[in-house]
Amino acid sequence: MNKQIIVIAPHPDDETLGCGGTILRHIAEGDIVHWLIITGMQVEQGFSKEQVQRRDAEIKKVALKYGFSSVHDLRFPAARLESLSIGEIIKTIGKVFAMVTPEVIYIPYRGDIHSDHRITFDAVSACTKWFRYGSVKRVLAYETLSETDFGINPDDNGFRPNVFVDISKFLETKLEIMKIYSSEFGTFPFPRSEQAIRALAAYRGATAGCLAAEAFMLLKEIV
Repeated sequence: MNKQIIVIAPHPDDETLGCGGTILRHIAEGDIVHWLIITGMQVEQGFSKEQVQRRDAEIKKVALKYGFSSVHDLRFPAARLESLSIGEIIKTIGKVFAMVTPEVIYIPYRGDIHSDHRITFDAVSACTKWFRYGSVKRVLAYETLSETDFGINPDDNGFRPNVFVDISKFLETKLEIMKIYSSEFGTFPFPRSEQAIRALAAYRGATAGCLAAEAFMLLKEIV
C-alpha cells in the first residue's frame, strides 16, 4: 500500500539537503509525498520584490522536478519564527496534517543551529500525538548541511543517525534540484556545495554499505 509522506522544510532547500534522494525514492516507489514549507520571503521583511518572485519560481520548479502531490507554503516570516506564537504555528501545521493524513513525517533535527529549525521541530512534534493525528506512524529527523553540522549546544548529544536510505540512483537528480536554489548553492568549502553534498552522501553510504545514502534519526515508530 502506498504511504502518505510529508516532508517539512523550515526554509525551501532544507528538504533537498536533508532528504532529497529519499523523497525521489519514495515517489519512484509509488508513495504520495507532500511538501510543507514553514517560512518564506516577504517584502515586509526587507526582501526585494525580485527576490520574492525568484524564490517563488524556484519553489515551483523544485515541486515540479520532484513531483510532489501537494505543496503547502505557510509563509511565516523567515528567521523570525521565535517572534510568533508557537500555538499559532502548531495550529496551522495541524490543519495541513488533517488534510493530508501523513503516515511518515520528515522533520529537521532539533539541535540545528538555526532557531527556525528548532521551532519547526517543536511545532511538528506537537502534531504527532496519536489521539489527535492517528495517521502518524513514523517520525524521522534529517540532517541539514550548514545547520546540523554547525550546532554547538553543549547539552545536545548531536545528530546520531540510526536509519540510512540508499540514494545511489537518485543523488544526481538531488544535485540538479539543489542547483535550482541558485542563491543557496555555493562553491566548496561552502557547506551547501556540490562537493560537500557528495561527500556527506558518500560518508553516509560508507556507513550503510552503498555508494550514497541519506541518514536519519528515527524518533517515533508505531507498528
